Amino acid sequence: MADLQGAVVVVTGGSRGLGAAIAQEMGSAGAKVVVNYSSSKEPAEEVAKNISGSGGEAVVVQADVSEADQAQKLIDEAIENFGRIDVLVNNAGINVDRSIKKLSIEDWDKVVQVDLNSCWYTVHAALPHMIEQEYGRIINMSSFVGEAGNFGQANYSAAKAGMLGFTKTAARELARYNITVNAICPGFIETEMVASMPDKAKDSVLSQVPLGRFGKPEEVARAVRYLAADGDYITGSTLDINGGIYMRT
Repeated sequence: MADLQGAVVVVTGGSRGLGAAIAQEMGSAGAKVVVNYSSSKEPAEEVAKNISGSGGEAVVVQADVSEADQAQKLIDEAIENFGRIDVLVNNAGINVDRSIKKLSIEDWDKVVQVDLNSCWYTVHAALPHMIEQEYGRIINMSSFVGEAGNFGQANYSAAKAGMLGFTKTAARELARYNITVNAICPGFIETEMVASMPDKAKDSVLSQVPLGRFGKPEEVARAVRYLAADGDYITGSTLDINGGIYMRT
């Protein structure tokens, strides 16, 4: 796999879970990493410390990317620190799980704002820089739930499906500037969310996964690195990393 020596990578929601794994993988590939967080300052600083400790370069930037002005602030600080932005990984996301009957308007709006609108806000802010340098790699972290749906996750599913539609349209529009746009749809990955599930729920999920295990954050992170470093002829695509729980025809 090619390295990313000197490339500037922004990872939203980079303080923990998938975001932390992605940030550290990109750092190990030689990238200069902007680790974004909303409220988890100490974990974000730990991620940056790990990157620096392994010989990489990283800065931490606080911004709630569900707010357009803060998403702009994140990109502005990335440019201020490193002078350019080569790779944008839209990883920030939350879930508020309830059946449609119990889902409130606030529950819907909050998840869509963080999981979908933030993707547009960061791309909108980064795009002028990528167009000017005639290069960019945008990687949107969706979910198999956006492809298949899932009980109790109407808001999350809609946001993640919307991200897939946005990815395809952006890929068509931005190819002329040598900017690729792709999405990754993880399945159930060993993160804090999965760890907090009751054992009975975990067993139920695993019974649906043909490979019989949860994925590892590092497995998803390596896919992000591949798209960023080696995916020059890949755009508008969706990469499923889900152990077989959802198989597209």
